[in-house]
Amino acid sequence: MRYTILLSFILTFFALGALAQAGYSVKGTVGDSVEKIKLRSSAVSILQAKDSILVKFGFTGADGNFSLNGLSKGQYILLVSCPDYADYVEIFSLDSTNQAHDFGKLSLQLRSRLLKEVIVKGTAAQMKIKGDTTEFNAKAFVIQPNAKVEDLLKQLPGITVDKDGKITAEGQTVSKVLVDGEEFFGDDPTLVTRNIRADMVDKIQLYDKKSDQAAFTGVDDGKTQKTINVKLREDKKKGIFGKVQAGESPNNIYQGEAIFNAFKNKEKFSVYGTVGNNGKVGLGFEEDQKYGTGDQLDFTDNGISINTQSSDDLDVFGGIYSGQGFPLAQSAGVHYDGKFNNDKESVNANYKIGNLVINGFNDVLQQSNYPGTISNSFSDQNYHNAMLRQKLSVVYTAKLDTSSDLKVSVDGTLKHVITDNSYTSADTLNGTLANTQTRQLNNTTDQHAFNGSAFYTKKFHKPGRTLSFLVSESFSQSTSDGFLKSHLHFYTTGLDSLIDQSKTNDLQSNIFNTNLTYSEPLSNTFTLVLNYGIGSNHAAADRKTFNQSSPGVYNVLVDTLSSNYVFDQFLNHAGTVLSYKKGKLTFNFGTRVTDDQFHQVNEFNGNVSDRTFIDWAPQARLQYRFSPQKQFTLSYNGATTDPTLQQLQPVASNADPLNIVVGNPTLTPSFTNTFNINYRSYKVLTDQFFVIYGQYSFINNPIVNHIDFNTTTGRSVSEYFNLASKSTSNFYGGFDFGRKFQSLGGLNVGIGFNMNGNTSYNYSNDSLNMSKNIVFNPMIRLGMYKEKKVEMNLNFGPTYTLSETSLQPNVNSNGWGARGGIDATIYLPGKFQIGTYSNYQYNAPTASFHQSFSQFIFNPFIIKNFLKDNNLMVELWANDLLNQSSGFSRNAQANNITQTTYNTLKRYFMLTINYDFTKMAVGAKQQ
Repeated sequence: MRYTILLSFILTFFALGALAQAGYSVKGTVGDSVEKIKLRSSAVSILQAKDSILVKFGFTGADGNFSLNGLSKGQYILLVSCPDYADYVEIFSLDSTNQAHDFGKLSLQLRSRLLKEVIVKGTAAQMKIKGDTTEFNAKAFVIQPNAKVEDLLKQLPGITVDKDGKITAEGQTVSKVLVDGEEFFGDDPTLVTRNIRADMVDKIQLYDKKSDQAAFTGVDDGKTQKTINVKLREDKKKGIFGKVQAGESPNNIYQGEAIFNAFKNKEKFSVYGTVGNNGKVGLGFEEDQKYGTGDQLDFTDNGISINTQSSDDLDVFGGIYSGQGFPLAQSAGVHYDGKFNNDKESVNANYKIGNLVINGFNDVLQQSNYPGTISNSFSDQNYHNAMLRQKLSVVYTAKLDTSSDLKVSVDGTLKHVITDNSYTSADTLNGTLANTQTRQLNNTTDQHAFNGSAFYTKKFHKPGRTLSFLVSESFSQSTSDGFLKSHLHFYTTGLDSLIDQSKTNDLQSNIFNTNLTYSEPLSNTFTLVLNYGIGSNHAAADRKTFNQSSPGVYNVLVDTLSSNYVFDQFLNHAGTVLSYKKGKLTFNFGTRVTDDQFHQVNEFNGNVSDRTFIDWAPQARLQYRFSPQKQFTLSYNGATTDPTLQQLQPVASNADPLNIVVGNPTLTPSFTNTFNINYRSYKVLTDQFFVIYGQYSFINNPIVNHIDFNTTTGRSVSEYFNLASKSTSNFYGGFDFGRKFQSLGGLNVGIGFNMNGNTSYNYSNDSLNMSKNIVFNPMIRLGMYKEKKVEMNLNFGPTYTLSETSLQPNVNSNGWGARGGIDATIYLPGKFQIGTYSNYQYNAPTASFHQSFSQFIFNPFIIKNFLKDNNLMVELWANDLLNQSSGFSRNAQANNITQTTYNTLKRYFMLTINYDFTKMAVGAKQQ
């Protein structure tokens, strides 16, 4: 009997235990977030968090309530769905202390209010796809104390940031970083990414920024910039913040920077200053040529590329530091933007001044392949270059009424450039010494530019009917004075060539353009866009070269090296685009046609050249959205590119006496066809993303070089020609896949593959040469972020380079390589941090370069934080601790393969002190 009682007790115990394990439940109420009504018949799903397997399913009742029982202990995902509403997702756990989870009132929002996004509570969704924009939720990522935007970007799927702050996404460089959609100190991304605090960020948006007119009409014009927009949290837009940093090394290497920001609701004011000679600060002052800051003004509109480049034959310093030589950089700037008059008007103003001085030494090995001849050149260059640059820009926008807006943009740039280059070189032909040369080229250049535009938009009462008008003007001028001195000795003839000349250049360009665009909806699915405009381009290039009449007196004009051309171009263009949009599909196609008239005058002899072309600019774009988190885009753009002034002018440039360049006035425009493809998908529940991207372009009637190479002396004369029978091409493409694995402690694992290449042509001594270059680069990425514990980014992968020419197929630069990098920080007790940001590069020997190249740049650091909020930081770090930085690059173009080694900053130690300060409005955390 007692065994029966014992058995009954045991069975009852386990039964109660089983009931206890299955006795967990959830409940809640579902309603509309705005209308405050209960939503009946909403689908409620309970999924396992680890694999998203469905566990329970039900519907809300007439009162919007739901209740699901019979659940077990564990971690789950609640998914609530209702027609016309955005899905609601929340991760939750059931355990002994939380057996009945009450979600309370859950508010759903209409998709029309949210642009079809998915709301995620608790562990937020990392990203969402909204049209052409990929948006990252900052709350879904680990933000360490005092982290900056750059630290946040390093965690984002598909985005990489290198040691210099260069951002790459979908195979392209991110050239613009905005704050709340507005310019912040112009086009220097690091002023945003390295100074704005990460905990101030609400969203990070990645997209291809279109022109104002394309963004307004919704019709792609082919002009885009890969852009990141940093959206700030509303509670972080009222207060002051900034940082002060100073560092010094025993090697007399130093850096210092300070930035102060004051945000007050709809106004932002910032001021900064930097100084340093370690290549870390003050080097982001890289304004694009499209702003007219140099002697080149590259303007693309209406499918026509107007390139007024008339490059200075004095080899003017470009003002960019790329790791070569020893820099001294100083910069400062002021920014203001604000909205007023009930948000009807806004102003965005930026002023920057920068001074950059670089001293350095380059050693260049170049192999040039000609029919029956291989030329090897060995040259050394010493240089001292300096640039002082200032830029002021202002953008004013006004909402004229409820349906029309006006945007006015102006900017001006001043530059003063000093260039001083000295060269020594020796050339061999098939292993036999042909010539030696010493050459000195120095000059002083002053450049200034102005750009202005006004853009008016009007939306009519009928949806989709719009009118816009754009007028713009760009002016630039560059004046230079310099000297060229050269001594050439030819071993085959025993002759010497001596040059001692003075050179002056006066280059100008003025571009004016207008464009009127009207869109008319033909139905609910079709819209017709019409446009018309005129444009003009006035450019002049006055170059003079003088020999000496007596020592130090340069007044004898060299006619063969001097020219004065005036160039006028008038464009009359019209176009139409038909757009279709229904459901998940958007498609548009159209073209522009331009009457392109050239008028060129040789002021030396009065010769006139007139030409007229009819240029076409077709376009097409297809986008299909499979779901709010998955889309596919395919586009095509055609564009006509006119020859540059330098390519047209039949005057030789002897800046390098061994390589003479001559223009060709009979050149005709080339035509570029560009295809883009992009596929993006994101799975919210598993934080999994997948991106495929690619671009392929080919140029019909390309302008190529015809090189006449003297196989006796080693001197070449290069002239430009159209190659109607061939097309040059270039491409890039790849994919990125990533996923976070909670089972591995939240490890982010990514796999990517990128390839890029080009095919080009040139004539070498009347023989057509084809050059093909392709680089393959698969990559594995690992990342882990634990607040106040660890943050780590690791990437590594092999590379393979295919580089060969048709004239010398056995002499190539094909070879394997590898690259990798690690950026890691470990948080230790006592407010200490240790870590490194290091990279590795390897290049195997090739048929052209017989030595391998390998270097590991190891940069360790140790940090100690002070004060309550850890906002005072003392850091000791080593640059290139293993002293392996040698400065090295290889590249191939046309029939040339070049290897460059250069001096660069090597091992040094630096102690820096960094103080971050923040004082936000009431209710925000203060430091």
